[in-house]
Amino acid sequence: MQPTETQSGLNQPENPKHGVKDVKSSRQEWPGSDNDLATKADHGETSYVGAGKLKGKKALITGGDSGIGRAIAIAFAREGADVAIAYYDEHDDANETIRWVTEAGRKAFAYPGDLQDPETCQATVSRAVEALGGLDILVNNAAFQHEIESFEDLKVEDVERTFRTNFFAYIWMAQAALKYMNEGSVILNTGSVNALKGNFSLLDYSATKASIHNFTLSLAPELAKRGIRINCVAPGPVWTPLIASTIDPKDFGKNTHWERPAQPIEIATSYVFLASTDGRFYTGGVLSPTGTEFTSR
Repeated sequence: MQPTETQSGLNQPENPKHGVKDVKSSRQEWPGSDNDLATKADHGETSYVGAGKLKGKKALITGGDSGIGRAIAIAFAREGADVAIAYYDEHDDANETIRWVTEAGRKAFAYPGDLQDPETCQATVSRAVEALGGLDILVNNAAFQHEIESFEDLKVEDVERTFRTNFFAYIWMAQAALKYMNEGSVILNTGSVNALKGNFSLLDYSATKASIHNFTLSLAPELAKRGIRINCVAPGPVWTPLIASTIDPKDFGKNTHWERPAQPIEIATSYVFLASTDGRFYTGGVLSPTGTEFTSR
């Protein structure tokens, strides 16, 4: 069925086994680049069809230069939202995201910076609000990870960097954004299947994602008093530059029921649902598009 003016989503084969199974890429230096992936990620550039579900909304997405963040930006723009992205220093990737947002006819802004710093988080939100003319949707999505082979390999500086990027920044961004949010606004956090089942080789990363899940659950009742929703999306394996720059991509995603990783746009649709009025009864939830037996909480 083709999307109608009231439908939106992916124009893709219905059987999810019909996807890219053998992702190939040489290892990259962190933070990686989408341009350097041998097997290109699908951010919805040619596959996502919008239907105005976010018409007139103003969104800020961290980690919006590539991967899930870029896919969210493209989908939000095609649903009618103006979009600002925050990113580390991947300028070429960020410019590509901006190009797709503007091609959708929406305003687009990009802000580089290290969100480990709470002052950078505050400044990023302030700049986005000024450029967009307000803020309706915050997507906390930026992430850092590193593999270990033994528990003794965990270094203080690595653990601190992982928590500051993946968890502390989510708090700082939410605190800054809530100053400008009104009834009907939405905060969306990116969790992980690793928070649900654990992952020894990504031990501290998994711990940060579990913290994000709990942060979402804990803050929901307080924000509900203000008519603001907060939810979390906990994906399974997704093909992004973060993977190629932090772990061995060989056999990545083969443990899902579809025997492949998700493409970023296959995850971004969950954010569209939760950001729109389609998901207005959802708050404090963890939506889990994992491709495995793990289900939503």
